[in-house]
Amino acid sequence: MGQSIASVLNDDVEGNLVAAMDREDSNLVGQDMGVLIGRAPTGVKVTSDVEQFLSNVEVVIDFSIASATAKLLPICAGQHIPMVIGTTGLDRETRAALERAAERVPIVFAPNYSQGVNALYFLAARATELLGPAFDAEIIEIHHKRKVDSPSGTAVRLAEVVAAAKGLDPVRAVTHGRSGHVGARPLEEVGVMALRGGDVVGEHTLYLVGDGERIELTHRATDRSIFARGAVRAAHWIVGRPAGLYDMADVMGIPR
Repeated sequence: MGQSIASVLNDDVEGNLVAAMDREDSNLVGQDMGVLIGRAPTGVKVTSDVEQFLSNVEVVIDFSIASATAKLLPICAGQHIPMVIGTTGLDRETRAALERAAERVPIVFAPNYSQGVNALYFLAARATELLGPAFDAEIIEIHHKRKVDSPSGTAVRLAEVVAAAKGLDPVRAVTHGRSGHVGARPLEEVGVMALRGGDVVGEHTLYLVGDGERIELTHRATDRSIFARGAVRAAHWIVGRPAGLYDMADVMGIPR
């Protein structure tokens, strides 16, 4: 993702990549980002030093892991640097730290920066409302075999959107997988299934299943650059915003 974002910024007429950071033991540390993305050298070398990383930035785009995001949040908040965060699998403590930081700086936080996926959330909510409670909602997602969290943050968010559209509490309504003699499917349930394999970038399908008919809403990602383009759009949008926690619906102007 870091290289995809760098590539998008390389062609961006309004923004520039001024710093890049990776973990201390990464073999990318010290390498020029331009060379890494197959372009001319930029002079921006990957660092593992957070102070060096933040010395000359207007916005931080963070696609890392929960433990790294947790360390970065209070530092950016203390230096009043807006953030765009795409890290998934945040635990309760990190989510609380995110909300505290958003009291001091503007933060866009989204489980998926694809503009198509965020349109999917809107369409899913509207279709669920239109079809009513008699249509069962099931979600299937598939990602590459190296993905470490399951289900995906996108699937979790999609389930929350659908549950809300049904007037249900996501904590009680969402079921992650089924095994054994589970009995008949309750009406007030949203099922989520996760598949892993190969090099699949990401695919999410919402099934709204009624008697004698069903609707399927699917988003397929074939290139990680879609997430990078959405994140860069969010980075442009966040500059100058008041402190607060935003998402891609805010960035794209999607009605609530």
